[in-house]
Amino acid sequence: MSLQPLTAVNCGSLLQPGCSLLQLDGDIFLFGQKGWPKRSCPTGVFGVRLKHGELKLRPISFSNDSCYLPPLRCPAVTRLEPHDGHPEGYLIHGGRTPNNEISTSLYLLTLDSRGCNRKVTLRCQERELVGEQPGPRYGHTLSMVHSLGKRACVVFGGRSYMPAGERSTENWNSVVDCPPQVFIIDLEFGCCSAHTLPELTDGQSFHLALARDDCVYFLGGHTLSSDSRPPRVFCLRVELLQGSPMLSCELLDTGLSITSAIATRVGPSHEYIVLGGYQSETQKRMECSSVVLDDSGISIEPREAPQWTGEISHSHTWFGGSLGGGSALIGVPSEGRPAPPEAHYFYQVCFQKEGEGEGEDGNQGCSQESTDFEDSAPLEDSEELYFGREPHELEDSSEGEGDTYNEEDEEDESQTGYWVKCCLGCQVDPNTWEPYYSTELLRPAMIYCSKGEGGHWVHAQCMELTEGLLVRLSQGNGKYFCLDHGGLPRQEMTPPRQVLPLKRSPMKPQHRKGPIMQKMTPAKKHFFRRLFE
Repeated sequence: MSLQPLTAVNCGSLLQPGCSLLQLDGDIFLFGQKGWPKRSCPTGVFGVRLKHGELKLRPISFSNDSCYLPPLRCPAVTRLEPHDGHPEGYLIHGGRTPNNEISTSLYLLTLDSRGCNRKVTLRCQERELVGEQPGPRYGHTLSMVHSLGKRACVVFGGRSYMPAGERSTENWNSVVDCPPQVFIIDLEFGCCSAHTLPELTDGQSFHLALARDDCVYFLGGHTLSSDSRPPRVFCLRVELLQGSPMLSCELLDTGLSITSAIATRVGPSHEYIVLGGYQSETQKRMECSSVVLDDSGISIEPREAPQWTGEISHSHTWFGGSLGGGSALIGVPSEGRPAPPEAHYFYQVCFQKEGEGEGEDGNQGCSQESTDFEDSAPLEDSEELYFGREPHELEDSSEGEGDTYNEEDEEDESQTGYWVKCCLGCQVDPNTWEPYYSTELLRPAMIYCSKGEGGHWVHAQCMELTEGLLVRLSQGNGKYFCLDHGGLPRQEMTPPRQVLPLKRSPMKPQHRKGPIMQKMTPAKKHFFRRLFE
């Protein structure tokens, strides 16, 4: 057991209470960043790297056939093990957006591909549900049960806004407990069914849900109606029969009075370490517990807690998630005057001895209460790639002593990159490149060629474009073809025919304002001349 402080490198402002940590194919991913995604990571999903006491995040890209996944706080997250040819993944349901809207969607997040330079591409798909669907909620749980060779999802608990008929200007943002119903989701057909059990009388949120085979155990939780955290454990048993599922629930005597806790799995068996969370509105739970699920049921034993630091002991709030392998990430807000430069202090808690449980994937089973903090600067953009290194060198050096894994060394996660070889005569060398146009600063200017399937990006300098032409092309909506496809910097359609303007004589105005001139005969002129003389 150890408690190691971590230094967040240009990423501490992205982690917030309510974020989720996912483990896919041996990697850890952060989901639910603070605020809306920025240009540096439009997907809002980051790869987490812990090494040499440093915490670094790397932007993760999605495949082209992925849907949009908003950053969600306090969603229900559960892991999907490989089953019947389907890869491992995560199901994400509900949660709150940065605009405080509550989601009702169900997303499936899987691994799409992996590059030779540790670049990971994920795939996100929204699952369509039919039947009695769970409404918008957050702070609930999502669990997987296996029965009679089939599997299904169990949704329970959470909070939501008041019904539309009861909301007014005064209580517009007020939340209530969701009805104590259990929803069963068939992943194969997307069918949902709602079930009401007599043992579940009150709604609860921010509880733990630990599943084993056909049983789900609900530990702790908070009830808004009574403002209580009763020390109870519910055992829900689900039998996936041919027609409709059959549910039964049992209330156990022993339990934990806890909310917003973290459960990290230890080893291959169903043994979990529960840490963090709160035991009252103003008091954190500093103790740890060991929870074991077996054929006889559930057993809860106290576990020695690490030696908490002063920042953890004196903080009012904390949050985190499971890193797998018996370890967890804990974050506490930095307090003091003057304000520290970092928004949070981060720590890694490890309950497993070194060398034990390597390669075992942990199970995420936590949901965090949301606490808003001031906005901070987003993750900085990456600028460079790996050059002159073979794929096997990258794999070997990733675990070497001299690999610092600086964020500066990360590649740009866009689909093209600025340092690609755009054509056969490409003149851009990342080692010797210097700004050519006045608009360039750290990266060469590029222009999109519309020819071919999907088009491709080329360097403006390699296409011998003048700066004026480059500016006109970037401001207009015309399509450009590179030198290999014609080199025509104009629109794909036929240019409009030039028509000479017609010469038109101005028309005499009908009502012209000016002095009135009268016509006089020579006799009148002679008369007036003699008169005035």
